[in-house]
Amino acid sequence: MPGPTRRQALGAAIGVAAGGALVGVTSASADTVPAGTSSEGSAPGGTGAPGSFDEVFEGRRIQGTPADTRADAHAHAGHAGHAGYRVLIDGRELPVMQHGKSGWSSTINHYERFATPIEAARTAVISLKGAVVVPFDPTA
Repeated sequence: MPGPTRRQALGAAIGVAAGGALVGVTSASADTVPAGTSSEGSAPGGTGAPGSFDEVFEGRRIQGTPADTRADAHAHAGHAGHAGYRVLIDGRELPVMQHGKSGWSSTINHYERFATPIEAARTAVISLKGAVVVPFDPTA
């Protein structure tokens, strides 16, 4: 029985190379936060838990508070994304959600992951381009 033709061998080699490139691209684009990274908005002592922040970014006031320091934490505990952290842009709530070790996202940039809630809030401000945050109502 004759061996593979040059065309078949070349096709197999290209397929293997394309598969290897695809694996490299998907692993390089994975949304992960390296372990042990610390950024502003993190609690002192390197615990990795985000702390409070209050700043003006591109003319918008952004604030963030962990749920354990909020007096009304129990009032929002039933809403997805509200139980762990609260972010406000110009006094309007921007729902954020933590995705385990892979970072944080907001309703504005849901498919992107950020190391801290402040980075998610800053990116949301950029994405809003001056628009106001509209309250999220899952029952509407």
